[in-house]
Amino acid sequence: MAEQPEEGTRLTAAQIHRNVLRPAEQEIRRPAAALLWSSLAAGLVIGFSSLAAAFASHVAPEAYKHAASAAAYPLGFIFVIMARSELFTENTLVPVIPLLERRDRETLRLVGRIWALLLLGNLVGTLLFALALARSRVLRPEYASELLRISRQATEGGFLEIAYAAVFAGWLMALLAWLLASTTSTLSQIVFIWLCTAPISALDFRHSIVGSTEAFYRAALGDASWGGMLWGFVTPSVLGNAVGGVLLVALLNHSQVLADRDG
Repeated sequence: MAEQPEEGTRLTAAQIHRNVLRPAEQEIRRPAAALLWSSLAAGLVIGFSSLAAAFASHVAPEAYKHAASAAAYPLGFIFVIMARSELFTENTLVPVIPLLERRDRETLRLVGRIWALLLLGNLVGTLLFALALARSRVLRPEYASELLRISRQATEGGFLEIAYAAVFAGWLMALLAWLLASTTSTLSQIVFIWLCTAPISALDFRHSIVGSTEAFYRAALGDASWGGMLWGFVTPSVLGNAVGGVLLVALLNHSQVLADRDG
């Protein structure tokens, strides 16, 4: 059961921490099949962020294309998170909290296991979604053209440049997981999702899972090589997202709760 404010109208950091920790203890021990199916669903659905961004960009006036694209970008995240599907980047915070609590080898193994399973399922899902878009006529030509333009913009850059930009996206995603644990209101959760994910697109940060949809779309169309997209985008964006989530949210937020206990 979610925590209720001890006083005032907002949860304390310690209460939010407990709201993250309790389900995380169960999550890291879920059967591998359940994690894979859930992460596969997330990988398939998250692609609607790219589609929504492409549609909004196409219909908006030239001066507002980027803003419209960023405003529509959270759609896939809303679908995934409200459906409780498993997204790798959201889990740079959740399973790390039990690890920071116990700091033992078994919990480290469980964290590595859930990360590997979720990343695998997410990437397979984005691959299938990208292939469906590229190899069928599901998209009108004008939307397909806009999606390709957005995909190029989202996946181009050097290894370190992409990894650095991905740190900020990972930071926002882990912050989102922390914020979601502060409320049971569906409307508030949707607002938090929008507030934390729209800046990823608006500020040209790199999200490894949405970005993999765009990277695989380019590769499936022959606009980029598969190896180039896997090594040049997916790898640095995954690393950056993990660093941003673990170091800038999980570690810092856990540290403030730990300091309160020790105080």
